[in-house]
Amino acid sequence: MTMSHQAPVLPRYGSGSLSDIVPFLCSPVRGMAPPEWMPSMVHGAERVVLLLVDGLGWNQLQERAHVAPTISAMTGGSITSVAPSTTATALTSLTTGLTPGEHGLIGYRMDMGGVVMNTLRWGDGRMDLRREFPPRQVQPCPPFLGSSVPVISMADKEGSGFTEAHLSGVKAMGWRAASSIPVTIERALGDGERFVYAYYDGVDKIAHERGFGDYYDSELSFADAMVASIIERLPADTVLLVTADHGQVHVGGNTIALGADVMEHVRIQSGEGRFRWLHARRGREAGLLESCRRFDDVAWVVTREQVVDEKWFGGRVSADALRRMGDVALVPFAPVSFEDPADGGLFDLVCRHGSLTADEMLVPLLAHRA
Repeated sequence: MTMSHQAPVLPRYGSGSLSDIVPFLCSPVRGMAPPEWMPSMVHGAERVVLLLVDGLGWNQLQERAHVAPTISAMTGGSITSVAPSTTATALTSLTTGLTPGEHGLIGYRMDMGGVVMNTLRWGDGRMDLRREFPPRQVQPCPPFLGSSVPVISMADKEGSGFTEAHLSGVKAMGWRAASSIPVTIERALGDGERFVYAYYDGVDKIAHERGFGDYYDSELSFADAMVASIIERLPADTVLLVTADHGQVHVGGNTIALGADVMEHVRIQSGEGRFRWLHARRGREAGLLESCRRFDDVAWVVTREQVVDEKWFGGRVSADALRRMGDVALVPFAPVSFEDPADGGLFDLVCRHGSLTADEMLVPLLAHRA
């Protein structure tokens, strides 16, 4: 199939991306009229709850509005995720208000100088790397513009390397069962908090393990009921905002092995299946790019220089972020992923994300005001 005419959905940094939400909500100018991409009912609200539903893409929500009637009835539209459209990068951009090029967590797996580190697990598959790469040094930018915000997220992730990297200094209010999320939000607001951040990961988990279908719809219905429960508990003059870090693409077993003609030029791989960075052996950069051109019919084949020039990671790219990039990136627009034997988990992923297609890049930003 030939799809090379497609253009990537580039992040709308500064005009409607995940990295723009917190700077507006935590800024003294929140009393001013919101920008076009922010639901207008936020204007003048006494309190705001920001709920991120991991993996809930805008396109998937539109196709299943009947499954999620509460969320679908909320006011707003879509914004973009960041590049790559993956959890570690997107959540860090959300909480810090910075682009990936600024905060430096540029992917699911990053080259840390000879060691490829899984940023969600903060390890390399053999050992925890918090001592070698202290999270607050790898990503030193404070979340929520330095404010101590209540964060309602999974209790078992508190103290993890990734949590330290993107949520340092917050008021952790961990949940062990998703049913606790509405109750904990209600209590935080009752204690006088004016801004609360909550995170729920169920939609992403089910999409990865089961793909789209009955299990996904059941999970989306559950998430919708949770949102309804949050809304029921909101005090007057409080806005609930619902967003997501990325959408999903059903890939299944459509995984592409790179082949010996490509791998002879490759030193290591980083990123993930739908944003695969290839790091060239010394002097093999041109050969690597040329050998990857055979994937033009399923993926955008781009160099590090092109990614920087086209501002995929934002207008400013730090030296650390630049060092963590590979020489060539394979970024699929077809429903495929690129295999790396070192990048595996407990089960094969059915739905994936990371690329710059509309299904992955567009996420909701929806509001309800009590």
